[in-house]
Amino acid sequence: MFLVLLGMPGSGKGTQAQYIRESYCIPHISTGDIFREAIKTQTALGQKAKGYLDRGELVPDELVTDIVRERISREDCRKGFILDGYPRTVNQAEALDSIMREKGIRLTSVIDFRISPDEAVRRLSSRRSCSSCSAVYNLLHKTPKEEGKCDLCGGKLYQRDDDKEDVIRNRLKVYELQTAPIIEYYDKQNNIAHIDAEAPIASIRDRIKELLGSKTTI
Repeated sequence: MFLVLLGMPGSGKGTQAQYIRESYCIPHISTGDIFREAIKTQTALGQKAKGYLDRGELVPDELVTDIVRERISREDCRKGFILDGYPRTVNQAEALDSIMREKGIRLTSVIDFRISPDEAVRRLSSRRSCSSCSAVYNLLHKTPKEEGKCDLCGGKLYQRDDDKEDVIRNRLKVYELQTAPIIEYYDKQNNIAHIDAEAPIASIRDRIKELLGSKTTI
């Protein structure tokens, strides 16, 4: 089962990716995670990516694709994977199609988790992080036992700058500009499912099971 997950920040796709990973026993591959791993292990590709990141520049599509190509070529991806954060551009989507053709496989589905910008702001602006251990809480559904204090280490909770409303709304605009062409790309392939990510979690999971239960892969 080979999946791509799309969804604006706050859509809950990370939570659903964990559910899919556990249910179908396939790895969840976040581009942020593989960048960090490649840099930490000092692979040649990781060192190239680090150079761009250290300069505050975007990592070129070709390099991102090479890093993803290396990751999905590992044994744990032989029967499937969940891609989260890639592709972000149509060029990347076309590159992924090319990689998969080379491997003789095809995408099972692209799942687009949809929420309104206002709901995304509500969710993200409710996040709080521990200043000591970096544990994350949410005032909507994962509250600390003592207000403003981390349950794990007693550290002070704070709101990150990127979880403030003006920053969030800018991030959402960037996301929509980036992903609108990708959604159109997969719509033309008739291989994308749009899920209401504001529905109850149980309903979302039922929809995922319904969708993936009807899919087959080569």
